[in-house]
Amino acid sequence: MTLPRILAIMGSGETAPTMVTTHRRLTSLLAPSVRAVVLDTPYGFQENAPELARRAVEYFKTSINVELKVAGLVRMKDTHVKADPVDIERGLRNLTDANYVFAGPGSPTYALRQWSGTSVAGILAEKLHTGGIVVFASAAALTLGKATVPVYEIYKVGENVAHLDGLDLLSTIGINAAVIPHYDNAEGTNHDTRFCYLGQTRLEMFESMLDDDTFVLGIDEHTGLVIDLDTQIATVVGNGTVTVRLRAQSQVFAVGDTLPLSFLQNPWSEVASILATPSTINPQRAEHDGVDAPTLSLSADTASAVADFEIAIRNADAHGAVRAVLSLEAAIRLWSSDTLQGDSADRAHAALRSMISQLGEAATSGLKNPRDVIAPYVDALITVRTIVRAEKRFDLSDVIRDIFAERGIEVRDTPEGVEWDLHVM
Repeated sequence: MTLPRILAIMGSGETAPTMVTTHRRLTSLLAPSVRAVVLDTPYGFQENAPELARRAVEYFKTSINVELKVAGLVRMKDTHVKADPVDIERGLRNLTDANYVFAGPGSPTYALRQWSGTSVAGILAEKLHTGGIVVFASAAALTLGKATVPVYEIYKVGENVAHLDGLDLLSTIGINAAVIPHYDNAEGTNHDTRFCYLGQTRLEMFESMLDDDTFVLGIDEHTGLVIDLDTQIATVVGNGTVTVRLRAQSQVFAVGDTLPLSFLQNPWSEVASILATPSTINPQRAEHDGVDAPTLSLSADTASAVADFEIAIRNADAHGAVRAVLSLEAAIRLWSSDTLQGDSADRAHAALRSMISQLGEAATSGLKNPRDVIAPYVDALITVRTIVRAEKRFDLSDVIRDIFAERGIEVRDTPEGVEWDLHVM
C-alpha cells in the first residue's frame, strides 16, 4: 500500500470540534491500517502532561474513531536528570512505526530543546518523503519552520524578541517559512495579541531577523493548511484564513481555497505574485463533505445558548429553556478536549450554573406570564380606582396610582377604556 505524503499545519483547535472533519478525512486515507501517535514532548514539562495525552487519546477515539498511541517522549522533561535512553528509544520507535503523527500544545522552545540531538526531525522528514501524514498544531506548528519564535518567553516572561532555529521540516519540501499559529488571536481585549500573542510591533521585529528568503506563514485559530505532496496542492480548512506574509505584503486565503505548492516554495517571485490572484490561484474551492460542520468556538456556543435561554424564560417556554441548557451542556462536552480554550470553559460552566439556578427559581414560582398572574388583582384595583375617581376621592386614587408605579404597572386612560402594561423590574 502506497501511503499518502501530507503535512497538515493547524493554528489551534487540533482537538476541538472544528478539526474533526479534517482528522477524519486524513486518517481515512490510511485505512484500514491507521497507526496514529501523539508526539507528547511539547507539553512534557507540564504537571498535567498525562491528562493532556489522555484527552488527545479520548478525542481521537470518540470523535475520529482512531486509536491514538502516546509516543511517551515526555520522560525527557527533567533537565537535571539524564533521560533514560530506553524510554527515549521506545518513544522514537513509536514515532517511526506511526503513519499518522500528531503534535499540539505546549512550548515550542521546550520541544526543540528536547528534540535536539535526537532523530525526531529525520523521522518526520522521512515520512514526508516516503509516506505518512504529519499533523502539527499550535506550539508544535511553531517548530516546523526555519525559525521559531519563543512565544512564552516573550509574552509571559518579557524577554526581548528573538528567533531560534526550528526543526526546518518545511525546507525539506522546499518551503522557507516561519510558521505563526494563533494568527488571529483576540484574547487581549485591551492589547494586541494577534500573531501568536506577539502583536504587530513584535511580529515586525521578528520578521527583521529572518533570512531574506524566509516568509511568515500565518495560520488562524481553528484553521489548517493541508499540504498534499502527491498532488502538489495545499488546501485551507477549518474556520479562518491562512496568510502568506511577505514582510509588508500579505496574501490571504480563505477556507476551501487551494494553492499550488510551487507558490509556497517561491512566493517572492514575480510569477508567483501573478499566480496569487484569486482568479488564478483558486480556480475552485475544495469540496466539503459536510461532516460535523463545526461551530466557531465554545464561546460562540455559550452565547447562543444563553440567548436562547433568555428568550425562552421571557416567553415562559419551559421546554425551550431546558433545550438551551441541554444544548450548552452538550457543547461543553463537545469542546472538552480542546486544550487551548482560555477561560471559555469557565465562562461556559458559569453560564450553565446560572441557567440551572434560574430554572430552579422557575420551578418554585412557575414560568407563567407575570401579567396573567397579577391580572385579576390589577383589574380589581382599576375598578376601585374608577369608582373613587368618579366620587372625586382623589386621595385614594393617588394611593392606587402609587401602588401601580412601585410595581411597574403602567395604567393608561384611553377612549376605549383603561389599559395597563406590566414592566418587569
